[in-house]
Amino acid sequence: MFDTEPQTAGGKVLFHFTMSLDGFVAGPNHRMDWMSGFTGRPGLEEEYERTTGAVLGGRDGWDASGGGRPYSDAWEGPIFVLTHHPEDATPADGVTFLNCDLAEAVRIGLEGAGGKNLEVMSPTVGRQLLELGLIDEIDLHITPILLGEGIRLYDNPGGAPIRLDRVGDCEPTSEVNVRYRPAAP
Repeated sequence: MFDTEPQTAGGKVLFHFTMSLDGFVAGPNHRMDWMSGFTGRPGLEEEYERTTGAVLGGRDGWDASGGGRPYSDAWEGPIFVLTHHPEDATPADGVTFLNCDLAEAVRIGLEGAGGKNLEVMSPTVGRQLLELGLIDEIDLHITPILLGEGIRLYDNPGGAPIRLDRVGDCEPTSEVNVRYRPAAP
């Protein structure tokens, strides 16, 4: 059962991730191999290919991915990577390395998205954009796995909590309830 409406291409800034049940979006050293073997709603990847106009990420994740693109080869939008050192980045087709403030990066990304959504695929960039009020929605796909360590979706020790409202036909402050049991070895 899926309780969210399909994503639309509305020119939103989305903080978008698949996340482990314990809050990690990547394993240690940005490893993503833990994601294989799980299924989402039918047509989910194609939905994001249609609604995503551009991606904004960070340099650590970009370098760790080896320059990989999100989704399938069918998605051809621009990728913008924030970095303090664009001069030592390895050039890649469709990738622009930015050294600017976050608001400017969002402006550039939305312009590149051409009216579709700008997906933020960096926990560090996403945290900073949340603090600046520049995220329109957080879009999570929670995977039934406990990683125990890695890179958290949101890590802000000492920072103030950020309250969220649920999107959809529900009470905005309602909890999300999930129930799993350990899989047999």
